[in-house]
Amino acid sequence: MAIRKLKPTTPGQRHKIIGTFDNITSTVPEKSLVVGKSARGGRNHQGRMTVPNVGGGHKRRYRFIDFKRTKDGIPAVVKSIEYDPNRSARIALLFYADGAKTYILAPNGLKVGDTVMSGAQAVPEIGNALPLAVIPIGTVIHNIELRPGQGAKMARSAGTFAQLVSREDKYAIIKMPSGEVRKVLSACKATIGSVGNSDHALEQSGKAGRSRWLGRRPRTRGVVKNPVDHPMGGGEGKASGGHPRSAKGLYSKGMKTRAPKKHSSKYIVEKRKRK
Repeated sequence: MAIRKLKPTTPGQRHKIIGTFDNITSTVPEKSLVVGKSARGGRNHQGRMTVPNVGGGHKRRYRFIDFKRTKDGIPAVVKSIEYDPNRSARIALLFYADGAKTYILAPNGLKVGDTVMSGAQAVPEIGNALPLAVIPIGTVIHNIELRPGQGAKMARSAGTFAQLVSREDKYAIIKMPSGEVRKVLSACKATIGSVGNSDHALEQSGKAGRSRWLGRRPRTRGVVKNPVDHPMGGGEGKASGGHPRSAKGLYSKGMKTRAPKKHSSKYIVEKRKRK
């Protein structure tokens, strides 16, 4: 998908860079795969704010995405490519040969009319979901499971991809989008190709109002708050706030927060490179 820069006819248009939406073929979602989604505004079930700077925004309806791809050996035809307000990637509507309908994340290069399939017998082509055990070494993949049958958890946002580097015993070794190299069980499924809408990273909202449409409220810096609200707040005049830390007191700017004895550390072959 391409992007377009708008002419500066208003202050809000001056810096706006948005997608062209040229690959979207349908504006109405499949009714059987959509459910209403109530806004929480960053509050939990007790009504307490647990996530700051969230609230408002346009009403959304949730689209059920098939992250498990369990219909092995049954071909499906891509009927449409659609916009999804709940994620940065585009989604594709599939019509299976047995009459079922599902949504999947639309990879780069997937078009209306293409046929996709899941399972060990599927060929390693764009949009097909296969176990890591049968995917050729060096293949670009996305939508990766961490545990067999759990459903995809990794490499799901727009433009991201991982790469199958090698295999070792019952594990496949994968280079993640972050640069981390880790082991994943070879029985886990992954989808061939990279996630679509790769130009999403180049978009610029152009004005504060567009962030509000997305449900993002203004963020107040900790150093300008009161001491009751933030560890860096308070002080006479324009105080520095001391060592940078989060609202709950954890040091930021490079402090490692990963648990030293975390069980999954043994699966990490190489840590991600720090920027």
